[in-house]
Amino acid sequence: MTLPLTMRAPGAAGVSRAGDLFQLLRDGEPRTRAELAAVTGLARSTVAARVDMLLASALISAVGEANSSGGRPPSRFAFNPAARIVIAVDIGASHGVIALVDLGCTIRDSARAELDVAAGPEAILDWVTATARKLLTANDREISEVAGIGIGLPGPVEHLSGLPSNPPIMPGWDGFDVPGYVQRVFTVPVLVDNDVNIMALGEQATEWPDDDNLLFVKVATGIGAGIIGGGQLQRGAVGAAGDLGHVRVPHADHVICRCGNTGCLEAIVGGPAIAASLREQGLEATSVRDVVALARAGNVVALAAVRQAGRDIGTVLATCVNLLNPSVIVIGGGMAEAGEHLLAGIREIVYSRSLPLSTAQLRIVQSRAMDRAGVLGAAMMVILHVLSVTQIDNLLVPQKGIS
Repeated sequence: MTLPLTMRAPGAAGVSRAGDLFQLLRDGEPRTRAELAAVTGLARSTVAARVDMLLASALISAVGEANSSGGRPPSRFAFNPAARIVIAVDIGASHGVIALVDLGCTIRDSARAELDVAAGPEAILDWVTATARKLLTANDREISEVAGIGIGLPGPVEHLSGLPSNPPIMPGWDGFDVPGYVQRVFTVPVLVDNDVNIMALGEQATEWPDDDNLLFVKVATGIGAGIIGGGQLQRGAVGAAGDLGHVRVPHADHVICRCGNTGCLEAIVGGPAIAASLREQGLEATSVRDVVALARAGNVVALAAVRQAGRDIGTVLATCVNLLNPSVIVIGGGMAEAGEHLLAGIREIVYSRSLPLSTAQLRIVQSRAMDRAGVLGAAMMVILHVLSVTQIDNLLVPQKGIS
């Protein structure tokens, strides 16, 4: 299995701590103590001590025996993704998804509900904690097995603090202590980020691990992008990177956006904008789902609207391609379910307006993870934190007093 850049193990020369040794085992390949000693150059006694520490934590487990050259066959050890569970939360403008995810980023169970994020942080986060506890009980997992909680929110977030920052569609959320509120029930690390950022992280880690330069574009009620550059999520100075929805579209100066400016991409091709346009033409459409359903049913007016939406999005993405040079652009969110009708419009403009060198190997594709991208990304955000070298050392050193 190819790991994303942020999950790849250090070279042998960089292995000096128990956390470093653990990173070598995260690829799932079983190894003996002798093989680990050979790879790392560490003394067998040092490797044995660190393997014992990792076994005691259940982060690795014995997975059979190697061939013996005489005497008792040596045991092989590998990463045990079931050792802990992560609670992954994806909150949208009108929905919430919670999943239990193992340390290998495999979803074990999930729950979804229709929610209104404008109901406020207490109401939404009370649903999160209550639903998470129900899922744990249903899956015979204890709160003590939770490694951490990852939450994606539909607005700007100051990632280091986990505080929403002036989110336009989230009244009452600005500056609210999301981690602190959740930690009243779960005393574990709680990491929070913008929903599109975590979707980019989830899509890249699980579906495109060999692509270290990826642009994930969410097309739904709003428009936003998550940027993976050099294998790292790019959040920007204040967590506002990727806000494509408020980039000006040249032909739309007459359209006023909810941000107060005119001509914003979101005001033209966001789900509600397209639905309103279809209603003006006599069709029944009030949501993204309605627009997609009409397009997939072959309604000519809806198909034309979706195709034009793709062209408008492509106008903005052409600039992004020239600036960021991604190897893949992934289109997700509710409107992505319109499939090739949306993608065709995007490709039409991007490939004609971007530099040939930038598009020579560029792929523009529909999300593979689709509605799982958010929870997968929320889980990956936590996994990258709790399984880092430093965190593993912090977990193990107090147990044995050995680093």
